Amino acid sequence: MTKDCYAMSHAVLAASASTCCKENRARALTSGDLFPTCAPETHVPSCPRTRAIPSELSPSAARSSRRGRRRRMPHGHSRLGAGGRSTPSPPSSPRPRHGRNKSGGGFGGGGGGRGPKKGLVEKLVLVIVSAVFRRRGVLLFAPVLYIAGMVLYMGSFGFDVGGRRSADGPAPPGSVYRSPQVFEKLWPLMETQSNSSFNALTMAWSPTLHQSWKPCGSITISQTGSTQLPESNGFLIIEANGGLNQQRLSICDAVAVAGLLNATLVIPIFHLNSVWQDSSNFSDIFDEDFFIDSLKNNVKIVRELPEDMLQRFDYNISSIVNLRVKAWSSRNHYLEKVLPRIKELGAVRIAPFSNRLANAVPSTVQGLRCLANFEALRFAEPIRVLAERMVQRMIRRSSEGGGRYVSVHLRFEKDMVAFSCCEYDGGEEEKHEMDIAREKGWRGKFRRKGRVIKPGANRMDGKCPLTPLEVGMMLRGMGFDNTTLVYVAAGKIYKEEKFMAPLKLMFPHLQTKDTLATPEELAPFKGFSSRLAALDYSVCLHSEVFVTTQGGNFPHFLIGHRRYLFGGHAKTIRPDKRKLALLFDNPKIRWENFKRQMHDMLHRSDVKGSELRKPGGSLYTFPMPDCMCKQNKMRHKQ
Repeated sequence: MTKDCYAMSHAVLAASASTCCKENRARALTSGDLFPTCAPETHVPSCPRTRAIPSELSPSAARSSRRGRRRRMPHGHSRLGAGGRSTPSPPSSPRPRHGRNKSGGGFGGGGGGRGPKKGLVEKLVLVIVSAVFRRRGVLLFAPVLYIAGMVLYMGSFGFDVGGRRSADGPAPPGSVYRSPQVFEKLWPLMETQSNSSFNALTMAWSPTLHQSWKPCGSITISQTGSTQLPESNGFLIIEANGGLNQQRLSICDAVAVAGLLNATLVIPIFHLNSVWQDSSNFSDIFDEDFFIDSLKNNVKIVRELPEDMLQRFDYNISSIVNLRVKAWSSRNHYLEKVLPRIKELGAVRIAPFSNRLANAVPSTVQGLRCLANFEALRFAEPIRVLAERMVQRMIRRSSEGGGRYVSVHLRFEKDMVAFSCCEYDGGEEEKHEMDIAREKGWRGKFRRKGRVIKPGANRMDGKCPLTPLEVGMMLRGMGFDNTTLVYVAAGKIYKEEKFMAPLKLMFPHLQTKDTLATPEELAPFKGFSSRLAALDYSVCLHSEVFVTTQGGNFPHFLIGHRRYLFGGHAKTIRPDKRKLALLFDNPKIRWENFKRQMHDMLHRSDVKGSELRKPGGSLYTFPMPDCMCKQNKMRHKQ
């Protein structure tokens, strides 16, 4: 718009507009409104859309102007013209512009030879800009942005960083299983350093990094409890599901809840899990008498409901009300929702009970967790006796290591490999086998609409189970030579003959429960996965070095138990699997570089060995400071 146009417009305003109109216009312009208006009875002509200013209007233009005035909308509504018109009526007043348009058009409707398509585009831009200025832009575009982000994340358009090669180039680093090629190159160099004078087993943990802690859970409880328990509010029955350590979690949390509610705990019922297929009862795995006696000053525990309560419920436990408690429920939830029902009914069930108590609870409740897990729960005598024999045999056979040995929790069973959705070196046969295993174990979970399996991305993210070969290379790189006695805790290894061969080559003295115990000793435990896991747990608990290769309750409980026994230090190697994925994907890596990376990984595990529990963390893994007290340095030196 030219200066002459603005001059003419202001002259008309001065001659014909009312004072009210001027004030309205000023307020509108000040507020940033893109469409300032006058009162309905006032008409102010706008500047024409061309640079030339005609001296008078033609008859057709005048008629068009009158029609435009009749169609003019009331004050406060949008002044955008009809969407399909090529020459909509001009607005009643000049619109404020942030810059000049050489074509003289601006944001308005068509004119000066503009076609319908261009006018529609400009009007769409006007709507968007208007929405943004009126703070509606976020609401307008947020759903679109969210959906677009989810589509990209789920890989619906094929944006997959999986380990498959694309037409543009090789797969991303760390996304392909190349560990056998790395081993083929490094093995000759490992052999030259066998039987070396230095073995990391004797110097794995630095004494300077250790802080002296001692168990104090029982002391905390005795200060808050009393020798005489108050009258019980009722009976609490829980059902522990899952494997050995998930059952352990449910038992310890049940003790804490029973103490919180002043309820009598019935010895937990073990649910027959479809995966574990173990029909063991509480007394088959844990020492029931010792458990009851250890907690008698804090929580009352009975083996079964008394006769009068059984009569009330027709001798049918299923008749007792089952309260559905959400996972990680707070202390207040139990006091406000569960306690009144116990008092009302006399007994309640909570099934399932896994992870039904929050990690953040008062110190008295945490103290009960400590006492139950680290003091009251010990294995049943048959398990305990055989486990002690196995530990002594490991100590005797590790004479070159001064009675020390390394234990490895190896999660490379068929179901774990299938669940991880990772690919190894078995080709199409392996993929087909894993598809069948996933369908058998999880029945369509991995075939749901929108589910995208990305093996390469899983490997890069450190989610793939380490193979026995990878564990062996990692330990040799850390300095554990071929004289090191290694105990492997595992179920049935996937393609055991193929995958275990290189690990046995690197560590000829490798042991498992099947080589450490006789067939006659193991016979009573065969077919009971939780009892066999208890043997593995015991041997790993007393090793000098424990290596965890995949998450789960087994390593989480074991790490915390080792901290409780070893003065606060876990003495555990927790591999950085993201870094390992990169190193094992590089067949050209040099042995010295690989060793340096492994030594750094061992040092980081040493530094993190004495971690304290953080808010929201589990004391079963981090028992300090809830279950352990820091020792006085002077007393410790003495």
